[in-house]
Amino acid sequence: MTAPIASASPDQVPANEQVCPPLARREPVTAIHHGITLTDDYAWLRAANWQEVMRKPETLAADIRAYLEAENAYTDVKLIDTKALQETLFLEMKARLKEDDRQVPQPDGPYEYFPRFVKGGQYPELCRIPRGGSADDAEVLLDGNAEASGKKYWDLGGTAHSEDHRLLAYSTDDKGSELYTVRIRDLATGKDLADEIPDTRGSLEWSRDGSTLFYIKVDDHQRPLFVYSHKLGTPVSDDKLVYAEQDSGFFVGLSATQSGKFILIDIHDHETSEVHLIDADSPEDAPRLVAARRVGHQYSVEHHWSLLVITTNSADAEDFRIVVTPVHATDEANWREIVPHKPGRLILDVGVYENFMTRLERENSLPRIVVTPITTGIVVDRDVLDLTKEHTIAFEEEAYALGLASGYEFDTSRIRFTYSSLTTPAETYDYDMATRERVLRKRQEVPSGHNPADYVTRRLLAPAEDGALVPVTLLYKKTTPLDGSAPLFLYGYGAYGISMPASFSTARLSLVDRGFIYAIAHIRGGKDKGFRWYTDGKMKKKKNTFTDFIAAGEYLVAQGLTQRGRIVANGGSAGGMLMGAIANMAPDLFLGVIADVPFVDVLNTMLDKDLPLTPPEWPEWGNPLTSKDDFDYIRSYSPYDNVEAKRYPHILALAGLTDPRVTYWEPAKWIAKLRARNTSDNLVLLKTNMGAGHGGASGRFDGLKDTALNFAFALKVAELAE
Repeated sequence: MTAPIASASPDQVPANEQVCPPLARREPVTAIHHGITLTDDYAWLRAANWQEVMRKPETLAADIRAYLEAENAYTDVKLIDTKALQETLFLEMKARLKEDDRQVPQPDGPYEYFPRFVKGGQYPELCRIPRGGSADDAEVLLDGNAEASGKKYWDLGGTAHSEDHRLLAYSTDDKGSELYTVRIRDLATGKDLADEIPDTRGSLEWSRDGSTLFYIKVDDHQRPLFVYSHKLGTPVSDDKLVYAEQDSGFFVGLSATQSGKFILIDIHDHETSEVHLIDADSPEDAPRLVAARRVGHQYSVEHHWSLLVITTNSADAEDFRIVVTPVHATDEANWREIVPHKPGRLILDVGVYENFMTRLERENSLPRIVVTPITTGIVVDRDVLDLTKEHTIAFEEEAYALGLASGYEFDTSRIRFTYSSLTTPAETYDYDMATRERVLRKRQEVPSGHNPADYVTRRLLAPAEDGALVPVTLLYKKTTPLDGSAPLFLYGYGAYGISMPASFSTARLSLVDRGFIYAIAHIRGGKDKGFRWYTDGKMKKKKNTFTDFIAAGEYLVAQGLTQRGRIVANGGSAGGMLMGAIANMAPDLFLGVIADVPFVDVLNTMLDKDLPLTPPEWPEWGNPLTSKDDFDYIRSYSPYDNVEAKRYPHILALAGLTDPRVTYWEPAKWIAKLRARNTSDNLVLLKTNMGAGHGGASGRFDGLKDTALNFAFALKVAELAE
């Protein structure tokens, strides 16, 4: 039996004609946990062979495919009156992109490396030039457009060139399932070697002599758990297992110290980490543990000659401190503090160079870069690392975003950072840490034109239910009326400690230029106001994330910026969970809800230990398999489990068939249940990309089409589509 399919194609149905939505059949499946019976009417949408579907989408069961395609057809029909608008928005957003764009080249010895786009190209080219040469005379190392030719999906994963600049290791995914294949290219000939390694994920790292490549393999559940080394000239089948993580609740990552001396194996979940060192000069040696994991301890490692520089939350340093320890005596008893913990000042990243140390930190919701000179070596003696001589790279806007690029080199006084705000296009600077000279290397071009003076950026503080002040960043056009008549687009995420930067976006100008106020709610669950802001929005405090978002919306209404029922909310992935929760909790506050790849079936997913992300996610949400308290708490907010018979706002959900992070059936089941119980006449729509995963369409232009769909939906429900 297949689900009903819309009776006509979108091109055959007038915009004002009524069509029946697909109605998913109900097949109740029950399960008992902690003495409580759960009934799931739409569990059949979860393909029994979902792992195979990730690799071969064509193996999806016919009835499930029919239902998803019926939903796609219905969405197309209901939004057919926005078809021209979607095309206008797409062309408008595309016109703001510099098609033949490139990043500023990063020097590394005799070369400088950079990605670029060519006019009409969807994918980047990886290029290099001789140091000091012209970017117009670049050597193309990897042409993404050629590699992606004929493929519905293509994504470039990790890349790494060898220290002798002869080889390029790179990984690609052509399904959207995040299963990457590693290849190695001889840069002298432009040809790939016979070495080909499937089912990998993450960074790639070379030994110093370029003889050995380190990479990460996934297990049968697509979890990155194994580090392997591949020796050039030997069969891939002979690759050596370097590290195997036994706890499926942890993921494994690879990186390297700025000095290039050590390759780092980083093992982590959402609250605990552990680092092992591989000597890049001795790739055959076994990895060496820095500090054994203990629950709640997070640390990261850098290197300066005889010392490791460790950023750690040990000793109750909630917002982190910096310590040093001898390379060959890494036990915590030997750790000596060089930058103390300061509550509310969150240390985000530490860079260590020959003569300088950098910190990217955030305080009062704003980032900054701090530079500290190193005269002879890092020790506690303040004559050597003198914190009184550190200086800060300062900025003046009320809200902005800041990024720090470490580059390839260790013996350098230059760092690179990017700066932008909601009104200011991205600017790339080279900064000399010795002279403090700041050189603008690139300013983001907006070919169709952009005048920052036409727009306003503001930062407000919305009081939450418990008195916490939630930062809200606003962008609107100077001509937008602030009398409550304007619709408001409110974005939020609030999970995993990820902060939402107040950065520039060419795409959102299409909404703002049409009368929307754009707002970002920096809610708990992120680290916008320090590490405590994160922990106050996870586990048994997760509901703070949802109530913060609602409080932000209520405050903007109270300030007269918009009206109740005039807000379109948007979030994706874990932010999609937020969308589902606020739709249940405060449906009358919102005009519409746009949920991108939404994590809405939280309880069922956290009960399914075979899904790729479930065990590593337990420290974020709780483990309902072993804890009845966690079970009850997750059940109390899980969007899918709390859909009721009520008047829901307009809802658009987007999914990806090969998404391993938020599986396609979560939004599919959610929409099916909403449609069965919603008592309003508002739109309830699902759009599944049948050839992509979590990130949506892979090309830079095709990705804009997804954004155009979202914005057209928002403009339609706000009656601004004309």
